[in-house]
Amino acid sequence: MDDAANNKPTVFGKQYNWEELYFYQKSDVIYQLSFTFCNRYIHLYKDRTRDQIIQAARSCKQNIVEGLADGVTSSEMQLKLLNVARASLKELREDFEDYLKSRHLKLYTVGDERYTSMVDYCRIHNKLKDYEPYFQIWDDEQMCNYALTLCHMIDKMMMTFLKNLEQEFITEGGIKERMHKARTGYRQQQDARLKQLETDFPKLEKALAEAQAEAKKWKAAYEDLKQRALRAYYSQQEEIKRLKERIEKEEEQK
Repeated sequence: MDDAANNKPTVFGKQYNWEELYFYQKSDVIYQLSFTFCNRYIHLYKDRTRDQIIQAARSCKQNIVEGLADGVTSSEMQLKLLNVARASLKELREDFEDYLKSRHLKLYTVGDERYTSMVDYCRIHNKLKDYEPYFQIWDDEQMCNYALTLCHMIDKMMMTFLKNLEQEFITEGGIKERMHKARTGYRQQQDARLKQLETDFPKLEKALAEAQAEAKKWKAAYEDLKQRALRAYYSQQEEIKRLKERIEKEEEQK
């Protein structure tokens, strides 16, 4: 990864704004949906599934955030945490499927009119505000099916994202490789600069010698001109003196 502004290799990985990623937005929806679902349909004390569903949904969302944040300095940790998020998502999916089975509720499938409208809605809506108004309207069957649909979509989006990260890691390496590349690049720049200076130095030395010789020549010419000017000046002074003396003698003879 290079700094586009100055074309220098950078040590840190890309910092993603997870709030703009669709799979994070949907993970926020699935957490809030799961929380509301548990409050409405699962007993607070009599069913341990309640805590498992909420924790799995929270783990998915939080590990996405932590993984993307850690990716700045550790590609390995980023991949691990994003896979933890996917694992939590799979656990959550199992819980919702078990809820439907244990209560003999319907799992919407292809061919069901409700399935098509549900998938279409989830595909184009990502933010919590698009789903929250329905949390108190949907029954438990609907909430489970929407949750399962979101789980599948989040997982598919994350797999695509992970494949892109994998390709980025293959081509650019992790932080150790980037540190080595940055250090090597810096050393190469320094070596290139030193080589350039070593190449330019004899040229500069020659140019300096030529300038000094030229200056010496001009100094000699200046001294010669100065001496000739002084000789001319003194010669004129002598001539002026002689002329004055001659004029004085002629005046005396008159």
